[in-house]
Amino acid sequence: MLFALGLLAAGPAAAQDPCAYYTPQPRPQNAGRDIVGQELDVIQEQGHMLFAVYADFPPYSWQQGGRPTGVDIEIAELIAEDLGVDARFNFVAAGENLEADLLNNIWKGAVIGGRIANVMMRVPYDSAFSCRVEQVVFTGQYGAESIAIAYDKASYPDTPPVPAFFRFDSVAVESDSISDFYLASFAGGQLAGNVRRYPTMATAMEALNAGEVMAAMGPLGQLEYGLSESSAVHNPPLPGFAVSKWTLGVAVNFRYRPLSYAVDDAISAGLQDGRIAGIYESYGLTFQQPER
Repeated sequence: MLFALGLLAAGPAAAQDPCAYYTPQPRPQNAGRDIVGQELDVIQEQGHMLFAVYADFPPYSWQQGGRPTGVDIEIAELIAEDLGVDARFNFVAAGENLEADLLNNIWKGAVIGGRIANVMMRVPYDSAFSCRVEQVVFTGQYGAESIAIAYDKASYPDTPPVPAFFRFDSVAVESDSISDFYLASFAGGQLAGNVRRYPTMATAMEALNAGEVMAAMGPLGQLEYGLSESSAVHNPPLPGFAVSKWTLGVAVNFRYRPLSYAVDDAISAGLQDGRIAGIYESYGLTFQQPER
């Protein structure tokens, strides 16, 4: 799963106002509500709402026996229940970057066969990025994610590995992920020969548990979900890693502010009463508080 926050280097003025240097984007005009989303009252009248979730993305969203399952699925169901409607799901593939995902699923729609969702789950939040995509309201921060390292306990009985270890030891990553980019450039490329690339984080963890590699690096939740009795995980310092932890929330079309407020209220309630933390824990994951 590609991570594309689109963070930009900024000077002091931009640090005070992350939107200072962005030019407003064109917004969709004369589009029907079936194209760009729905008002809150329409959603409640019809009795269901549509969530865009990433396909084949355990432990967050996937289909098991034809049934939607995962952390993001259950949080979406929590939101829908709070709004008094049923949750329906559109499983989508990750695009080239987050902007493409939002365009295809929230505010415009794919050129062929696309469906606009009322809410998109697991959207990384960044104030500067939000300025570039004015067609979307970023709200409902419900968790956080961080980069961690899983490792074979027998290979590291005393000291869990840090990136410098991979000068000599093998490490699995998801191909073209931020962990891949980080390790490929770490220490002037000295680790490149020991980085093993896999199509998904799940297959990288399978390789670790099978003894094909000594460690794996990626998002903490995916590592935790793939652990076996022979492996463990930790969050070491990551020198030179610009974004090793980020906040997660949802996206709603900019036209539907009442819906975004209602979704944010539902998530706030779920955070306060522990239901969202409980969902993470039910999948064996560490719940990381969002920065709200």
